[in-house]
Amino acid sequence: MPLSEHEQRLLEQIEQALYAEDPKWANTVRISDPRNHYKRRLVKASIGFVLGVVLLMVGVVAPIIPLGVGGFVVMLAACLWGLSSWKRMNGFGGDNTTARPGQAAQPERRRASRPSFMERMEERWRRRGEDR
Repeated sequence: MPLSEHEQRLLEQIEQALYAEDPKWANTVRISDPRNHYKRRLVKASIGFVLGVVLLMVGVVAPIIPLGVGGFVVMLAACLWGLSSWKRMNGFGGDNTTARPGQAAQPERRRASRPSFMERMEERWRRRGEDR
C-alpha cells in the first residue's frame, strides 16, 4: 500500500531530522546489508568454536573435567550460532526477510495440496483391491 503525500512528507522530515542529529549512524543504517551482519556473526561464531576447542584440549590435557565439558558446550553453542547465521545469510532461514536485493521472497509451500503419507497408502491399497 503506497503512502499518501502527507505521510511521505512526514517520513522525509523524520529522515532529515535523523540525518541532522546523527549523520554517521544514519548513513551506516541506510547502507548496511543484512548479510554483513550475519557475516560478522559467523566470524564471531568461528572464534567461539576455536576458543571451545582450546578449552576442550586444556581440559583433556590437564585433567580438569568441568573445563573440558565447558569447552565442548562452547563449541556446540558456537556451531549452532554460526549455522543459524549461515542459513539466514544464504536465505535458508525460516523468515524471508533476508532475501537478497532484487530477489523476490519465495512463497511458502502448501502441504494441503499434496496428500499425506497415509492417504497415499490408502489409495494404493484401494488400487490393489481394484486390480484383483
